[in-house]
Amino acid sequence: MAVLAAVAAAAVVRRGEVAEAVRLIAHVDPLPLVAGAGCVAASLLCFAGVWRWLLDAGGARWPLRRAAALTLGANAVAGAFPGGAVLATAWAYRQLRRRAVDPTLAAAVLAVAGALSALGLGVLGAIALLAAGPPARTVAVRSVVALLVVLVPAATAVVLVRRSATVRRAVRRLWGAAARRHEWARDLETAVGRVVEQAWNLRPGLRPWLSPAAQALFNWAFDLACLVLCMRALNIAIPWPGVLAAYVLTQIPASLRLTPGNLGVVEAGLAALLAAYGVPAHQALAATLLYRAVSFWAVQPVGWACCAAVTLRGRRR
Repeated sequence: MAVLAAVAAAAVVRRGEVAEAVRLIAHVDPLPLVAGAGCVAASLLCFAGVWRWLLDAGGARWPLRRAAALTLGANAVAGAFPGGAVLATAWAYRQLRRRAVDPTLAAAVLAVAGALSALGLGVLGAIALLAAGPPARTVAVRSVVALLVVLVPAATAVVLVRRSATVRRAVRRLWGAAARRHEWARDLETAVGRVVEQAWNLRPGLRPWLSPAAQALFNWAFDLACLVLCMRALNIAIPWPGVLAAYVLTQIPASLRLTPGNLGVVEAGLAALLAAYGVPAHQALAATLLYRAVSFWAVQPVGWACCAAVTLRGRRR
């Protein structure tokens, strides 16, 4: 609520820029806009392809249309509530189980698909960092440093557990004591072990994983292309290194799902970053609003229709 209130206050303060952005959107070029919608469809199909590949690797043969319906439904659920990613994961897991997918495989598919998506965004972020000029690189480096502050302790703990037998024995003793006292700890240990084993055994070797990794990367790349085409539709000059960095830096907080549909988070962040990289403020706001309309709001009705259809068919089963 605080985020939404802050966005509403900013809209009131900058109502002149908002009015100019609306006037700019009213004269949009339809051809790049249609191409942007096509990129959104391609982005969603790429992520559905990741789910389909993982299910096939685990022995569950799914057509692409069924995987696409499931991913569109999960995307609609994730966009409707704060912290919606958790609800979407629970919904998708239930639908997989209703279709006789093994529970360990279902959990592995959801976990590995999320990891591949994060990897794809990381690769795009690395490209943005290499391509950015000094101002954009400074912003990106600061964001990476902030992320490392969170990740380095976790990575250090993992290295200690892997390298030190003493640390491993201490962790086992602590976890063993918790497992003896609490049933949920035993269940969690069993479930995590099965998911890790299933994910490890889906496809051995590195080469088979290039296909889902590439699809996860193209999922982000097509979504970025939608933003670029929305800017083209508004006749906005595109600062190429800057728009790539702005997109990646916006997607990092957007993954937290702080508000329903990231309302206010994406709009404020992306518009501010585009403006920081040289796009006039009213043009940056217009591009952001048009991109959100095409990539999120237009997809939501389709996603909810898929959610309803998948849920009803699952109950019949």
